Amino acid sequence: MSNCKEVEIICTKIQYREATITEKIRIRVHLLICHTCRTFSKKNHKLSLLCKDAHFRTLPLADKEKMKKNLGSMN
Repeated sequence: MSNCKEVEIICTKIQYREATITEKIRIRVHLLICHTCRTFSKKNHKLSLLCKDAHFRTLPLADKEKMKKNLGSMN
C-alpha cells in the first residue's frame, strides 16, 4: 500500500478534485489502518473548508501601487 507521504499528496489532490478513482480507493484503504494520516486528512479538509468560507480577496493592483507610493513618501 501507499506510504504516508504518498497519502499526503493524494489527499491534497482530492481537495482540488485532481485525484483519480484509483487514488481515492488507495487513500481510503490506507486511512482505515493509519491513524496519523486519518488525522491529517481530517485537519486538511477542515482547513480547506475554513479557507473557502473566508472568501479571501486580494487588494487591486492600483491600490497596491498607491500604498507603495504613500509609504515611499513617508521616508
